[in-house]
Amino acid sequence: MECTLALPNAQSPDLYLAHPTSGEFEAIYSLGFLEWGDALTLPQYLEESAFLTNVPLARDGGMSIWFLTDKTLPPDHRPILCSCETFRNHTFLSDQDGRLNRGITHSVASVFCNPQYRRRGYATRLLAELAKKLPNWQAETGQCIGSILFSDIGTIFYAKRGWHPFPLNSQIDIDAKLVPNASQLGIKYIVEEDLNQLCKDDEAMIRETKTSTPTGKVRMMIVPDLDHMLWHIRKEDFACDKIFGKQPRFKGAVTGQPDNRRWVIWTHRYYGHPHTNTLENTLYILRVVIENQIADPEQREHQVGQMREILWAAQHEAAEWDLRTVKLWDPGYLLQDIVKRTGVENRRVERGDESIASLMWFGKGSGKEDMVEWLGNEKYGWC
Repeated sequence: MECTLALPNAQSPDLYLAHPTSGEFEAIYSLGFLEWGDALTLPQYLEESAFLTNVPLARDGGMSIWFLTDKTLPPDHRPILCSCETFRNHTFLSDQDGRLNRGITHSVASVFCNPQYRRRGYATRLLAELAKKLPNWQAETGQCIGSILFSDIGTIFYAKRGWHPFPLNSQIDIDAKLVPNASQLGIKYIVEEDLNQLCKDDEAMIRETKTSTPTGKVRMMIVPDLDHMLWHIRKEDFACDKIFGKQPRFKGAVTGQPDNRRWVIWTHRYYGHPHTNTLENTLYILRVVIENQIADPEQREHQVGQMREILWAAQHEAAEWDLRTVKLWDPGYLLQDIVKRTGVENRRVERGDESIASLMWFGKGSGKEDMVEWLGNEKYGWC
């Protein structure tokens, strides 16, 4: 239950960050429904929000819920001035000489201010208080490297508050289409039971090739582990159960032999009910993996053919589940070339106002792209 007293000044020393009671949790997510309810009803969204606090990425302290409030008032009688979530991510970090370490970053998500409380400075105060806490938050689990967020309000607001926007905001969009599916193509669909080993293989390859090469820059990458994949998949499962009464069986597609495979992991996202003909409903590619990458374009033709089949499988899956578009974040130069050569019709899109990758750096130096290379800014790292 919210306080009915006059609202405090955003600079008041009585304001602090609190974690919600169960009643305050419901109030926070009831407000958030206005922005993130997607295809769910309010009761379903509240049920989903509680459910997602217990999936692997969130449980055991992996997810923290914060809100700005008045510390002089008792729980359940204090105002929810602004709120957000943070997620703890295992993160690879290699120095300029390629020495690899592992630490943590904290993702900031779902920053929300009650529309009646906006333009009073509460979001700025919440972020300022959060920036003080995060460098040492859960430090017992590893060195905290920094904090990331994906801005849906452009680059200026969060940059002014310490989260620097990185130039990693391109994507490839491909229309859903009933082309041949994986079974017809002879490639293999990925099911949930396959994910654990695939994520382990991916992590081992990253250790060997992605982060350990000296570049003169610090390299950072959110580990594409099973917990991140399952966070998206559990959200997918919940929504599809409510919309269709069933869950997608396939979580991606893979082709090739060990040490020479290509695979993608995907998730189904419904921003509106399919019956409303929502154009935004999307099959997101969470992660693309290409083993044994071939730098020479002339030697890459076999990889091109395999990727063509994988993209066809994704298009088919999207069409089967009433999704409009397949979206693939942050394609590197090699992947861009491979996708272009597949002949699969696609569009390169620069995200100018939404999902802008931003970093608050806790280490030495500026933490900007002149000294930090942010690898693997793919959808799996978004929360």
